[in-house]
Amino acid sequence: MTNGLQKLRSLSAEVADLRHAADLLEWDERVYMPDRGATTHGEMLATLRRIAHEKFASAEMGDAIETARAEAAGLGDGGAAERLVEVTARDYDKAIKVPAAFVAEYAEAVSASQQAWGQARAQSDFSAFKPFLERIVALKRRYVAFFPPAEHPYDVLLDDFEPSMKTAEVRAIFEALRSRQVELIRALGAAPSTDDSFLRVPYAEADMLAFAVEVITAFGFDWSRGRQDKSLHPFATAIGADDVRITTRWVEGMPLSLLFGTMHETGHALYEQGVKPEHHRSALEGGASLGIHESQSRLWENLVGRSLPFWQLFYPRLQARFPSQLSGVSLEQFYRAINKVQPSLIRVEADEATYNLHVMLRVELEIALIEGTISVTDLPERWNAGMREYLGLTPPDAARGVLQDIHWSAGLFGYFATYTLGNVIAAQLWRRFEEVHPERDADIRRGEFRPLLEWLRRELHQHGREYRPTQLVHRITGSSVDPDPYLRYLEEKYGRMAAGRLN
Repeated sequence: MTNGLQKLRSLSAEVADLRHAADLLEWDERVYMPDRGATTHGEMLATLRRIAHEKFASAEMGDAIETARAEAAGLGDGGAAERLVEVTARDYDKAIKVPAAFVAEYAEAVSASQQAWGQARAQSDFSAFKPFLERIVALKRRYVAFFPPAEHPYDVLLDDFEPSMKTAEVRAIFEALRSRQVELIRALGAAPSTDDSFLRVPYAEADMLAFAVEVITAFGFDWSRGRQDKSLHPFATAIGADDVRITTRWVEGMPLSLLFGTMHETGHALYEQGVKPEHHRSALEGGASLGIHESQSRLWENLVGRSLPFWQLFYPRLQARFPSQLSGVSLEQFYRAINKVQPSLIRVEADEATYNLHVMLRVELEIALIEGTISVTDLPERWNAGMREYLGLTPPDAARGVLQDIHWSAGLFGYFATYTLGNVIAAQLWRRFEEVHPERDADIRRGEFRPLLEWLRRELHQHGREYRPTQLVHRITGSSVDPDPYLRYLEEKYGRMAAGRLN
């Protein structure tokens, strides 16, 4: 490796270490921190984020990028060094536009906001969270102002999670999805209701957790490089590829929420654990985008975890753990119950057919907040109105309405659209894998998940951030991001079920 690239890697590694330390603090804040530790954590996070930003946005880093750029061009290594320089330079060009003082202020505000959200959600009291969210929204608007005017101010925030994607593109994808999904939901709503009462009786949390651990171990989660804990809202955090942490939560009356949430976060973790080691402590570690990341969580949670082949293998095992709840329930009854389409209040518990409508509502509200066409004060009313329009439901309280997600308290404006992008991309990957590996369903039925994981590792995971998300999707599937495979997946799956068939 040349001196310029060595310098770039050395500087980037220091920045990565500081960011990982901050990530670890945030994980602790959401998992183990005592209530009164919020101020101390906020101060530590502000310092770490500020120092990391100052180091990354330094003139020394800028010089190292330029030197490495010139050296990388002549290496002939297949472009690996050039991709490292390109991604680092792209991040650097964004970072130098944002003052370090703002980064520190923002980190402290987010820390306080997340704690306030947790308490407000527990009490279903939006007014207690409102001033914290108002501060976050004001900070996001200030952040947008650091950058040159975009086609839409929301583009700046979206780019942090889905590089180069525009608000107009997201709206176009939503439009392509909305009409066909609404039509599907209406058709399914006319069918006889599915009995899922056996999923509402008491289950033992410890037994369900043990079953979830059995499942994700079979998927390939590496426990020597990962762990699982409980939190108020499930999430995954990578402290590098060799320390990937997932959390789950237990919801009384919804026992399978723990299982599907664990599969979802494991999708994120498998991605992080699969990034090639040479990307560690560089700009290329982690996922290509949040849309690509969500494609992995939604693939393992839904395309695998809600599939018939999966439950042909695992349902007898679940019955054995919960004989009093499931002994008289057939596989077909169970499969229909876990795939029941019914508008619901909570996004993370939503079925596949209605899930995107939850996302669309949140994105529309985010855009309006950043535009300034609505205020934080308007949110509960606008949220409830959107739920009535899209899902025909009115939340009975703020905890099951506007306060249900952690994302806004964490400042993650621009994130929600990636859930729908993840659904779309997951279906494209799923179809492509079946084309190259026709034994896909038979493998899953036998509990052989390695072919799928190895294909994902080879085609997607190992690359980290080497490619832009659209490039990566095209490399694997030969197509741009396309909603049609996802819509066809939903229509075919639920069409079979409506016709009384499972296969």
